[in-house]
Amino acid sequence: MALQDKELLEALASTKILTSMITPAVLISAAGTLIFSTSNRLGRIFDRVNSLKSELEAVLAGKLSHAEERLAVIRTQVEIQHVRAGLMQKALSALYTATAFFIAASLAIAFNVAYGSFATSWIPTALALAGGLFLFAASALLLYESRYNLTFINRHIRFIKYLEDRHEEERGKHT
Repeated sequence: MALQDKELLEALASTKILTSMITPAVLISAAGTLIFSTSNRLGRIFDRVNSLKSELEAVLAGKLSHAEERLAVIRTQVEIQHVRAGLMQKALSALYTATAFFIAASLAIAFNVAYGSFATSWIPTALALAGGLFLFAASALLLYESRYNLTFINRHIRFIKYLEDRHEEERGKHT
């Protein structure tokens, strides 16, 4: 066995590779958790849009009171859900990109430990930093979306209060 082959086998058998790859693995796990959570949130948006569709159908069929007001609220709520879905899609894209960069960083660490040199040691760091930037961008999008969702919730609460007030007014007229 040549000296170079022996050094390569020792480098590959070393725990140094595995320990170096742990940090990107933790970041991959964090991004995966955010992907799972964000996918669930996107699913809830889809459910809400379906519920708005059912409500719209009921209004158009004349099954619900205050049709004009309901139509206006539904129109606004659908637009809000459209914006939220776009934000979620962008966040998911950023999270998947971050995950890809973290995986690439992990692989680059392994290759650099086994075959690289000091001159190539910056590559895994650059890949991990790129992944971190995409993770940051996804987090910022998710933060904005959660604030935007508060707009949806507040408008829904205001409409419920409006319907309650109208009901009280109508009940007062009949007594």
